[in-house]
Amino acid sequence: MSDDKAIAAANKKRFLGAWPRIADELTGYLKDAKMPDNAVQWFTKSLDYNAPGGKLNRGISVVDTVEILLGKQLEGEEYYRVAILGWCIELLQAFFLVSDDIMDQSVTRRGQPCWYKVTESGIPPISHVGNIAINDAFMLEGSIYQLLRRHFKSHPCYVQFFETFQDVTFKTEMGQLIDLITAPEDKVDLSQFNLQRHSLIVIYKTAYYSFYLPVALGMYYVGITSPALHEQAQSILIPMGEYFQVQDDYLDAFGTPEQIGKIGTDIIDNKCAWPINIALQKVTPEQRRILDENYGVKDSAAEARIKKLYHELEIPAIYQKYEQESHARVSKLIEQVDETPVDGASVGMKREVYAAFLRKIYARAK
Repeated sequence: MSDDKAIAAANKKRFLGAWPRIADELTGYLKDAKMPDNAVQWFTKSLDYNAPGGKLNRGISVVDTVEILLGKQLEGEEYYRVAILGWCIELLQAFFLVSDDIMDQSVTRRGQPCWYKVTESGIPPISHVGNIAINDAFMLEGSIYQLLRRHFKSHPCYVQFFETFQDVTFKTEMGQLIDLITAPEDKVDLSQFNLQRHSLIVIYKTAYYSFYLPVALGMYYVGITSPALHEQAQSILIPMGEYFQVQDDYLDAFGTPEQIGKIGTDIIDNKCAWPINIALQKVTPEQRRILDENYGVKDSAAEARIKKLYHELEIPAIYQKYEQESHARVSKLIEQVDETPVDGASVGMKREVYAAFLRKIYARAK
């Protein structure tokens, strides 16, 4: 294992170590309210099933940001407080994923049944989770604000924490709306697709909560409140988030299951993904007919025809050029960051916050 991978594994293990205490706090709210035992058990299972899975990159990035800004490794209760902010993002992610799986009628998530598809809850008298998952999603989101109230009410940026979560949540829901009405699985209409629409979807659905939110929380935690610095953060992190999603779209079409850890489904699911939008810009009338007849069709042969056309259109080469240009553009923005403290803050913004984020995603293969 390389040094970077070993450090990442250790950071993830440490971050996961804070979860049981956070989950106990959250279930404690139900116990304090004298909720019945099976309600407490249900909420406990929902939390543990939906929040700790995945890479946890968003939550860990809050810790990384604060440690870079303060120039030290966090310890003890200070680490726990910052980890709470990170876990609030993971709870937001869980809220989005549980809801998204219901809307998309997905079957699996992270190698196990989607929460609403669980048929053996183990909590009588209910066995099948089903539509109870809708309320569970609401409770996952509500957990964020319970934690903020309990741990950050005396923090100078308490209001900013609240408002940032609420604003980013609504932006993400706007992105989800555009995605749902642009590319419904049961009605393929490629005339609705274009790169401008794709950009709007990924910026609002992914970039704000995956890239800006972790850094913004870290900035507010250490007292960096300058609107200009937060605008600058968005100007760097939103393009980085868009680049990340283009990577994801590309790997879905061209990565192997062994490489990316999942089977790519964007083509058969009629997703408004980057490769199809590039293809639509380049096709001849005959190639457009192939797209219209095969994209979004639940058939492996149709999917193979789309992938063959992608190669004919040289989309891998176009992607390599896009990746290099995106990296250069974002790197230039990072170089322009002034690290001088402003507006009475005790610390200034650090270029390394952005550079560390970019290193995590550049030229990734999964």
